[in-house]
Amino acid sequence: MSEKMLPWLHGILPVLPTPFTADDEVDFAVIPRLLDFAAQSGIRTVVTPAFGSEFYKLDAGERQCILETTVEHASAHGIKVVAQCNHSTPRLASKLSADAARVGAVAVSTALPRAFASSERQLLDHARRVCDSTELPVIVQDWNPGGVTAEAPFFIKLHQHCENFRMAKLEEPGIGETIRRIREETSGHVGVLSGWGGTYALQLHSAGLAGLMPGLATADVFVKIWQNLTAGEFSKALSSFAMISPYLQFSLQNFEQFHHAEKRLLQRRGIMPHAHVRAVTVDLDIESNSYLDHLTSAIAQSF
Repeated sequence: MSEKMLPWLHGILPVLPTPFTADDEVDFAVIPRLLDFAAQSGIRTVVTPAFGSEFYKLDAGERQCILETTVEHASAHGIKVVAQCNHSTPRLASKLSADAARVGAVAVSTALPRAFASSERQLLDHARRVCDSTELPVIVQDWNPGGVTAEAPFFIKLHQHCENFRMAKLEEPGIGETIRRIREETSGHVGVLSGWGGTYALQLHSAGLAGLMPGLATADVFVKIWQNLTAGEFSKALSSFAMISPYLQFSLQNFEQFHHAEKRLLQRRGIMPHAHVRAVTVDLDIESNSYLDHLTSAIAQSF
C-alpha cells in the first residue's frame, strides 16, 4: 500500500444504493440495514450519494439527509463515509465538498462533469476548485460513456496543484500503465480505484490498484476476492469472481439496469425490504426479469 497514510481509502469501498418506497420517497429507515450489512462484510468505508445511489434523481435536501443519516449510523460500526459531491458546475460541486466535513464525511469524491463536451482545461479547473474547497482527501472520478477519459498526465497535473487529491477513480479496463504511472510520478501519494461494479478487479490488481468501488450487494464477495488477490491466491479469487460474473455482466448492460439488479439482489439477500428504482429508469422485459431472478437466486443461495 504505497498511497501511504490513508488505509481506509484502499480495498473495497462500496457505493450505497438509495432505498425508495413505492411512491418514490427516500426510505431513510432502510439505511441502517445497509450499514449493518456493510459492517458484517468487513467494510471500512462506504460512499454515498454517487451514481450507484441514483444521486442524479435526488434533490439537494435528499442528498444532504442521506449523507447525514449514513454518517450517523456508520459511526456506530466504525465505518467511514466518503461524500460524493457531483455537480455539473464547479461552483456547486465545491459548495457540496465544503459542506462534507461539517456533516462528518472523511473524504470527498467528485465526478468530472461529462454530460456535455468540455476542454481538459475546464475539467482540470473543475477538479482543482473542488480540491481547493475542502481540506478533506479528494477522489476524482472520470466516467465518460460517450468518449475518452482523462489519462495519467491529467491526474499528475492535479496532484501538483492539490496535495489533498489522493485517488483517481476510473471505470475501464486496460489501464495498468495509467495506474503505474500515476503512482510512480506522484511518489505514491495518488492511487487509482476501479469502479464499474468491480468488473476489472482481477485484471488490474497486479498493476497496483488501490481498491474497488462496487455495489453494496456484492461487497462481501469482493472483500474475499481482494483478500485472495492480496495474498497471491489468484485461483481462489477467480473462483469467487466466476460466481458473480454473469450477474455483473447483466447488471452493467446499462446503468439504470444496474440499479434494478443491485436492489433486487439486496432484496433477495434480505438486506432491503423492497427494490424500487426511482423514475426515470428502464423497464425490464419478461426475459430480463426472469434471468435476473435466476441470477439473484443463485447468488443468494451460495451464502
